[in-house]
Amino acid sequence: MFCSTELTGRIERAEADLNAAATRAAQARNPAAFTIRIAGGVACFAEHGSPFNKVVGLGFAGVPTTSELDEIERAFAAAGAPVQVELAHLADPAIPALLTARGYRLESFENVLGRVPAPDRDRPSIEVRRSDDDEFEAWLQVVADAVAVPDEQGVAWHQEFPREDYLRAERDLAAAGVARYAALRDGVLAGGAALRLTDGVAQFAGAATTPAHRRRGVQSALLRARLADAAAGGCDVAVVTTQPGSKSQQNAQRSGFALLYTRAVLVKRPDQEP
Repeated sequence: MFCSTELTGRIERAEADLNAAATRAAQARNPAAFTIRIAGGVACFAEHGSPFNKVVGLGFAGVPTTSELDEIERAFAAAGAPVQVELAHLADPAIPALLTARGYRLESFENVLGRVPAPDRDRPSIEVRRSDDDEFEAWLQVVADAVAVPDEQGVAWHQEFPREDYLRAERDLAAAGVARYAALRDGVLAGGAALRLTDGVAQFAGAATTPAHRRRGVQSALLRARLADAAAGGCDVAVVTTQPGSKSQQNAQRSGFALLYTRAVLVKRPDQEP
């Protein structure tokens, strides 16, 4: 799959919209939460410790102005949080220079992989099904247990979240309309994953397998099931975000995903000067 600037922009808009929807869900318990549109992207603060506290989607609808960046930085500073920008490498090349001149520092990278969705023709050895609301609490505990023991292959994830913060974030994603999937091995709930379809983009919004069931095909089964649903939903691209060199990236590539682009994670902390 060739990843054009147009396709990257569409994926980044989907990512920004998902982040904003989850942040709006968090506003129900935290009135200080905010979403601010900026140059085609969005700056979000949900609550302290949330994975949604970041700026997403910059670089595909112009370069942010000085006054726009001032507003964003003031908002995060008032919340006592750093400004974290996740910037696609195909974004407007003027933006990295602009951000580094303002004191942003490169802290990490993440990879966005994609492929054309297609139904799975093989009979799976792991049962995967949609997980409904009656199973939500059990599903939450399984994915939280899995995330608490990360796979050690490749570059470590650039952020770690306490269990309670992670659980609240998953509830916010559910409120934002993200569909959940459960994987069962020998009748036991072994892992979970999520999927969101928008504007022809199938967003694979996280997947996790409990340690006791790893290396048994659970992740691959979750990928195949969501690919089939993405194809049935009319999507022309499925995307997954991974850390470079991780087991998640390896599983995705085994399922036909290829590297589309990389995001640089640039951070400016409240006490950081240019």
